[in-house]
Amino acid sequence: MIRTLSLAGAAAALAAATLTTSAGAAPGSPAAAPPEKITIDVVQVNGSGCRPGSASVAVSPDNTAFTITYSEYLAQVGKDAKATDFRKNCQLGLNVHVPQGYTYAVTQADYRGFASLAEGASATQKASYYFQGMSDTARRSHSLSGHLQGDWQASDTVGIEALVFSPCGAQRNLNINTELVVNAGTSDTANTTSFVAMDSSDGSINTKYHFSWKVCPKR
Repeated sequence: MIRTLSLAGAAAALAAATLTTSAGAAPGSPAAAPPEKITIDVVQVNGSGCRPGSASVAVSPDNTAFTITYSEYLAQVGKDAKATDFRKNCQLGLNVHVPQGYTYAVTQADYRGFASLAEGASATQKASYYFQGMSDTARRSHSLSGHLQGDWQASDTVGIEALVFSPCGAQRNLNINTELVVNAGTSDTANTTSFVAMDSSDGSINTKYHFSWKVCPKR
């Protein structure tokens, strides 16, 4: 059974950021995804949950979304865990190659993983994403409580009026910050191990980010 995590915070993930374009060119009306192939390069990887080479990105064939797959992203507490294992984080810098004349925003993020939490333990998944040169957005938080053994999923959705688009004609990295934390609480850490994971060895578990596209005004 898949457990849907509870939300702690507003759903407008990028509403707190203000976008200023260098040439005063604001995005135009909503548009279908561009027909040209979109590519994304991972240009920066930092954090205890994603050493270089442990995170990969793939764009959907229709250019409406992209997925991030982690291979070593797990936080844990208990008898098999180190003292520092209770918190893991990952900071990714992505270079999204957008066809000329288009710009994009992230309208939804879907997070998935697996959790094994003993009675009394709990876990939290946090995330934020923003364009290079802009202020970090308020983090969205999702929580789980033990006893739990199984898959979990959570989503952050941004309303149309709150979408923040990459500046037209400028190349800005998309920065994605995520964090996993496990709290032992009243669980028996001497005899049990509790963990929450957002990784996958076979690519079946990933994080999905949905694009919203717009056509830039002609200059």
